Parts: sequence; structure tokens; C-alpha cells
Amino acid sequence: MAAIAPKETVREAILDATDRLLARFGYRKMTVEDIAAEAGIGKGTIYLHFNSKEEVVLSHVDRIVDRLKQQHLAVIARSKNTAPERVRQMLLARVLFRFDSIQHYTQSLNDLLAALRPGLLARRAKYFEEEAQLFAEVLAEGRTSGEFEFENELTVARALLEATNGLLPYSLSTTELGERAEVERRASAIADLLLQGLLSRN
Repeated sequence: MAAIAPKETVREAILDATDRLLARFGYRKMTVEDIAAEAGIGKGTIYLHFNSKEEVVLSHVDRIVDRLKQQHLAVIARSKNTAPERVRQMLLARVLFRFDSIQHYTQSLNDLLAALRPGLLARRAKYFEEEAQLFAEVLAEGRTSGEFEFENELTVARALLEATNGLLPYSLSTTELGERAEVERRASAIADLLLQGLLSRN
């Protein structure tokens, strides 16, 4: 008798298959049957984990953001670098990790965002608030150490995110998304400018 794969393993396989199919076909051409075949499971198994194709893809986006927070932002926030260095690295990471996660399906990105816009907008507020909390922790440390001067760390954290949101894949055209070096240059320039306004004058 064949062993039954753990629920999380099957879910991850579905999301991995979705990522590959978004690169290959785009959102509109991809079907639940395609996802099942790519993951090597039955179509019914997908519906044990997700209610629809839209939910599968939104969960794929959730996974990208979770990985960003856990494997990048939180790690940088806990590092031994100075607070300004950590904030700068975190700003670059939030832009470039998202870029790297979806640049392989640039031709289907506009199609994907148009189809999922309501669901994505509902999630974005949650994503950004969770990111802001991580930034706020580092900002508070920097203020305590005398590296930064400001009034409220959460207000500043939200402003930092707002200032770099224009470089996220949601805001870029497919042409701009194809130029990683340019996105990195722009993100670096914005990060440096923002940090200048936060540094202690003492």
C-alpha cells in the first residue's frame, strides 16, 4: 500500500506546480487540471486544500510574502549590523525578493494582477502591516542606541514601506520588471535618501 503524503507536503507541491505553470502559461490559461497534472495528483486532491484556482494563486503569493518575512526580513532584523544597515538591507530585501520570486513569469504578470486584483488588495494591507512591525522593532532599537531620531517607530516604518511600494511587482510594468539591476539601483537610492532623514544629528 502506498504511503500517504503529509498534508503540508501536498499543499507545497500544489503551490510549487502553480509557480511553474504561471511561468509557462499565465494565470488565465492555467487550469486546475493543469495544476493537478503538474503536481502529480488528482484534481480532487486540490479541492481538499483550496476552493478555487484563485485561492491557489493567492496562497502562492501568501507563501512568497511569508518567506520574505521569515527567511529574510526577520533574519536581517536579528543580525548584528547597525540599525541603519539593517533597515537598508530590509528595504532592499522587500523589493528584490518579491522581484526574484515572480520575474520568471513577467509576460503573464499584468494578466495575473488584473485577474486577482480584489483578492490581492485585501491581502496587501495585512502583508504591509506585518512587515511594518518588523521594521518598527529595528527602528526602535536604533532610536534607543542613539542612531536614529524620530517620534513614532510604527509611523516611520509604514512611511518607509510606502516609499518603496512603487518598486514592488504590483506597481511595475513587465518591461520594468525585467530589469533587476535598475530596480535594485532605484531601491538603493530611495533607501539611502530615507535613512538620511532618520539618522541622529548628534
